[in-house]
Amino acid sequence: MAVTFSRKPAYAAAKPASGGSAVLRGKLGAALANPYIGAGGAACLFLASLATLVLVTSDPHAGNPVVRLELTKIGATKNAPEGWREALTAESPHEAPLKPSELQLSRAPFPAAGAEAGEKPAFEGEQPPPPVQQGPGLPQAPIAGLTAPGPGGAPLPIIAPDGRTAADAYARPFTPNGRPKVSVVIGGLGLNAQTTRAAIETLPAEITLSFAPYAEGLQGWIDLAREHGHEVLLETPMEPADYPANDPGPYTLIAANRPEDTVRKLEWLMSRATGYFGLANYLGARFVDNDQAMATFNTVLKTRGLAFIDDGLAARRSGPIPRASADRVIDDELSASAIDAQLRALENGASARGQSLGSGFAYPVTINQVRLWAAGLQARGLQLAPASALAHR
Repeated sequence: MAVTFSRKPAYAAAKPASGGSAVLRGKLGAALANPYIGAGGAACLFLASLATLVLVTSDPHAGNPVVRLELTKIGATKNAPEGWREALTAESPHEAPLKPSELQLSRAPFPAAGAEAGEKPAFEGEQPPPPVQQGPGLPQAPIAGLTAPGPGGAPLPIIAPDGRTAADAYARPFTPNGRPKVSVVIGGLGLNAQTTRAAIETLPAEITLSFAPYAEGLQGWIDLAREHGHEVLLETPMEPADYPANDPGPYTLIAANRPEDTVRKLEWLMSRATGYFGLANYLGARFVDNDQAMATFNTVLKTRGLAFIDDGLAARRSGPIPRASADRVIDDELSASAIDAQLRALENGASARGQSLGSGFAYPVTINQVRLWAAGLQARGLQLAPASALAHR
């Protein structure tokens, strides 16, 4: 018996018989003539139109793509104190994560000092900057004799019996060559693994790196930074002018606190890791403006043998510890051209005064522009120096 297969689509069997369409149209017309059915249909049409209007007009950015990242993906989540979430700073909404491929492709030459917009860059036609040569790493922390158990058992920095201090032992060695010195500190590291690794691995070893105390795996990050030759600072959250609306976290140093409370918080912060040569401020306009608070802070650092490098907020403060204040924040405005302009201003300041210090945050654009800028410093007659080389008592 021969078997044949129909080549017609399956829905052909459901085709209504001849004249069925006329009957269907008649039933539909009768239904629409019913006043109750007509009113119900009109009501449904109105509600549907209203819902569409609300969806379209309630959010002017409703059509834009949105990417949301959980803070737990970029911040400290293990062994962190209560309130650690308040210490995390969200990345700029305009910043995309820095990809390794972008580090290799973005090789536009840094413009020469004094170059105006529209002029040709200083090194147009030359070869792009070579990969960063990090050189030998720094000794692994902790160095014997520079730590002792604190109140909670965690190691705290101390001055060694022979007088050695962390400010000296953990600083990157530096030999001046007679040229004006220029330094940059990149802060906010440790909260985002991708940008932290990019800063450690692509910036010259003379760039000082500053880490957030709430970072997960903080000691590992510091060890990696020192392995690549970078000296390291530990950031200290300090009370800003708009506290508590702007809260840097549970261990923020508060200007009105009793000295013993400030010491307790500092000891917790300093016990988070070893290998840093000093502390850096994170915010702190109100704290650094308080004489008693800063006196307590300086006393603790002197006792522990640490330096203090700030972003310019504490420029008028002196003290019996190695100190340096940034002359400018290089990425207040987050664009490559604005950062380049600030870096040129750093060069001009170093040429005029013999040295200059800039402070920046671990934004991808900041890391990239500092990398490009540093590659041509020697050709422009300046010497890149670690921040510790600019610190004086």
